[in-house]
Parts: sequence; C-alpha cells; structure tokens
Amino acid sequence: MAQQINVVLLFGGRSAEHEISLISAASIYKNLDKKKYDTSCIYINKQGLWKVVESPLVSRSDLDKGQFFRFLPWENENPSPLIDADIYFPVLHGPYGEDGTIQGLFEMADVPFVGATVLASATGMDKAIAKGLFQNKQLPVVKHLVLSETFWNERSNKILDQIHQEFSFPFFVKPANLGSSVGITKVTKPEQVKSAIRTAFQFDAKILIEQGIKGREIECSVLGNANPQTSLPGEIIPHGDFYDYRDKYIDGKTSFIIPAELPQNVTEKIQIIAIEAFRAIDCSGMARVDLFLQEGTEKIFLNEINTIPGFTEISMYPKLWEVSGLPYPNLLDRLIGFGLEQHKNKKRKGEFFKP
Repeated sequence: MAQQINVVLLFGGRSAEHEISLISAASIYKNLDKKKYDTSCIYINKQGLWKVVESPLVSRSDLDKGQFFRFLPWENENPSPLIDADIYFPVLHGPYGEDGTIQGLFEMADVPFVGATVLASATGMDKAIAKGLFQNKQLPVVKHLVLSETFWNERSNKILDQIHQEFSFPFFVKPANLGSSVGITKVTKPEQVKSAIRTAFQFDAKILIEQGIKGREIECSVLGNANPQTSLPGEIIPHGDFYDYRDKYIDGKTSFIIPAELPQNVTEKIQIIAIEAFRAIDCSGMARVDLFLQEGTEKIFLNEINTIPGFTEISMYPKLWEVSGLPYPNLLDRLIGFGLEQHKNKKRKGEFFKP
C-alpha cells in the first residue's frame, strides 16, 4: 500500500466569503480519498487567528471555541502546534486567501500548495488588473470603468456624468477584489447609481462599473499547469435579476444546464478563451472562467477568472469536471498532483548562483 500524502486544508479566513469557505472545505474534506490522504485541518477565524481543528464538518460554535494562535512566531504566546504536511490546500475565497497573501506565506516557507502562484492569485483577484491583462492579450471584455474611492470622493459629480454618458442601463457596480457576488449591484435607473457605488466601496477601495450584457451566463473550468485543459462549459440560469450571493448560497433557486447547450464551434471558442485567460495571468492548478454569450450577436465576452473557485456541492467548478469525465475525488487527486509538480519544478533566482 502506497504511503499516504499528508494534506493540510486551510479554510475560513478574514474575507466576506468566510462562510462559503467553510462549505467548500467541508465538501473537499468529504471527497478526499481517506486511503490516499491523511488530512489535517486549520481553521482561520474572521480576526485572522488560526486553530487546528478536527475537520470542517464540526459545528460553527466548536470552530470558534478554544485556543487560537497567530502564524507569526514572534506574536505567539503559546507555541503553534506541529503539523506534518506534504502539501497545503488553501480553501480561502476572496481577500487574504485567493489574492496571493497565503500563497506568499507558503512560498516564504518553501512548501508545496494547491493552486495558483502569488502573481496569478493577486492578478486574478483584482478584476481591474485582470481585465487589463485580458485586453493586452486582445481577449474580448465588456466595457468598464475602474474607479478608486479617493477619485470618487474628489470628483463624484464628474464621474456620475461620465457614467451616464458612457454606460446604458442596466450596468453593474462591483468591488474589484471580491468574489461570490458580494457587494455587486445591478443598476437599472439613475437614482440607484450613488447607492450602488457606496455599497461597492464598503468592500473595496477600488470598484468597477461594467456594462450589462443581455445574454447567457457561461462558466468553464480550467485545470493544469503548463498544459491546461478545459471542461465542457456550463450555463447559469439565475432565479433573480442576476446570479447574486443570495441566489448562489441561500435561496438555491438558480438553475444550471451542465453541460451548456451550445453549438460545437461556440463551445470550442469558449474553451479557447478560457485557456487564454488562464495563461494571461500565468495561472496554474485551477481556475473557473466566467463569460457571457450575447443575445442576438452570439459574441462571447470574458468576464472574470477565479483562481480558488467554489467547491461546494452545487459549485460549477467540480460539477463541470464531473460531466467532462473527471469525478470530484479524481479532480482533487489531480489538483494535489499539480501542486506537488509545481513545487518540484520551481527554480528560484539566486538559489544556484555562486559568486
């Protein structure tokens, strides 16, 4: 019998997507092959304190009870517990987990981890930066405006005029560095604009105004390192005005068509754009790419890329791989394998330099 791989799941975190992380981690934990993996779990609470826990399946009250520690050794009143790890699996959606921060900690410690590098994580998390990289690769993105809170406070009237001149209703206002549709407003009339902007600025100091596209919402999963592969695309049919946080995780009334009913040539175009988006941010491991298929024109627009997509039982990333012939447990095997591969193949500047 092959020796078990020691996997450490990290979940929770400081972002507004804390609750989703708990659900994703529980799903991953249940689907990891217990014969192949010995799994340890670290819960990070909303204050950024860490605690070793039995699993993500324990109650929320139990997660938040007991002794926590800080990962910074000079701030530890109590020594942090020793954990035997072959690879770390961050299941931390949003800031402080999906944005390169935890990946930087792993790099400093020189340990293997699942998912994208520091650079890809940071650029994928920042929708404004990612869109710039997509445009540089001549990938089709919707018309948008990047807006900082400082600039808004200084020139709000001029910016409102610009928005009304350049965008037609409906359009969306969203934080630049968040996921799970947190802080997003669909704006359908002029009196909603200021409120939508204020809402987005509650979550980030940089926001985006994006032109709405009438059409179909499509998602495509990507997996791999140097030679990534794509799943079949899927389609989201939102229950409400758009696929927001409540629709995703609370009401559960959204419909999914998996795989999406698309002509072969459209499916292939979506897969090509998904791969190019993955490569544009120099991604590795995994990503879910979100796109729009415009009604009437059948034009494909790249919306965003998520480097730690949702892993709940209803999340599109694993469901798309399942219909593409890769069951959830095997998907986790591949992700862990790619993480180990990436660490093994990495060469750091100066490591072999002899002056």
